[in-house]
Amino acid sequence: MTSPDTSFLENRSLLRLMAFRVQIVLAYQIIAVVVGWHIYELTHNALSLGLIGLAEVIPYFICALFAGYAVDHHSRRMFGVFACALVCINGMILFSTTKMQGNPSIYIYSAIALGGLARAFISPTYNALFALFLPREQYARAVGMGSSVFQFALVAGPALGGALVAWTSMGFAYAVSSVLAVNASLTLFFLRAKEPPLAKPSPIFSSIGEGLRFVFKNPILLGAQALDMFAVLFGGAVAMLPAFINDVFHEGPEALGILRAAPALGAIAIGLVLSRHPMNRHAGRWFLSSVAGFGVAMILFAMSKSFWLSAFILMASGMFDGVSVVMRSTITQLSTPDAMRGRVSSINGIFIGSSNELGAFESGVAARMLGLVPSVIFGGTMTLAVVACTAYLVPPLRKLDMQKLH
Repeated sequence: MTSPDTSFLENRSLLRLMAFRVQIVLAYQIIAVVVGWHIYELTHNALSLGLIGLAEVIPYFICALFAGYAVDHHSRRMFGVFACALVCINGMILFSTTKMQGNPSIYIYSAIALGGLARAFISPTYNALFALFLPREQYARAVGMGSSVFQFALVAGPALGGALVAWTSMGFAYAVSSVLAVNASLTLFFLRAKEPPLAKPSPIFSSIGEGLRFVFKNPILLGAQALDMFAVLFGGAVAMLPAFINDVFHEGPEALGILRAAPALGAIAIGLVLSRHPMNRHAGRWFLSSVAGFGVAMILFAMSKSFWLSAFILMASGMFDGVSVVMRSTITQLSTPDAMRGRVSSINGIFIGSSNELGAFESGVAARMLGLVPSVIFGGTMTLAVVACTAYLVPPLRKLDMQKLH
């Protein structure tokens, strides 16, 4: 571990860990943007886009708690290597679907499910290793930098995926994602980390229950996770972007890459700011305000008819979302004992990760029932309602000062 006065930017182990995260996020983001285009090209049905999220969230939800247990009680690195291998296989299966005759949707959804299984292990691995390389007083700044690195991959992945589809082929894009997953696995495999003692052996369900009790007895941690969960569940419009590109803006796959990348571009900018100027004072107010800003941005996006104005609005939504992601991640890191990081991260993943996919399914169903634009307006309005309810029901979160968690 580095000394407190050593900059985290000089911490080679942490930088290698971030390199792993960039590569694996690039891999599954390329897959996400290409598979959305692939499915919509086959079906021209907004509900089919929502089913992508459902296919991913089911295995993720089933496996996430067990993944957290495995990371806490066994190697923190090797399960991440295993997850990278699954992402590689995912890309290879999707590559093969581009060569199939007829409608290969069943194989595409099966591959997406495999990707959901992989994602269950990625976040607990990263979060458990992250805390090994830093003193606590550097967590807030390093989380901001880590968020920017993560968001960079969220920018580059969709942009690269859209460009590869436009300039080469979907099959080549899937192949690139598999290569990135292999590189990520090698980066993690050769990462040198002096791991602390693993959690004491205990029955698996008892251990998972211990993690759940820890989260549900911590009102600040639970409130932060629940707020992000419901905001993303109702407010996210990313899954519907292929439909907006085709039916509203009448653009091609490279435009889809731009819109998919725009929120992450905003999150990169705010993450860099927060890495230098963390929001420790009045953290709860900033957190709630940022989620409300995200909801307003979704409403404005749905009402916009201009492609570039919509891209700018999505970038602003990414800035608001970036604030909430950094603050939630910092709360999680500061509140969690080392021996429980895998389990708490997996529970956080269920709140946040599964809400992305369930949100995609909700968006697809809402678009089918209400229409594309009204469904996104409805989601943004519900996000504002969630913020108001959280502010009223969880006063400790509203009054949070981050310095009190150190």
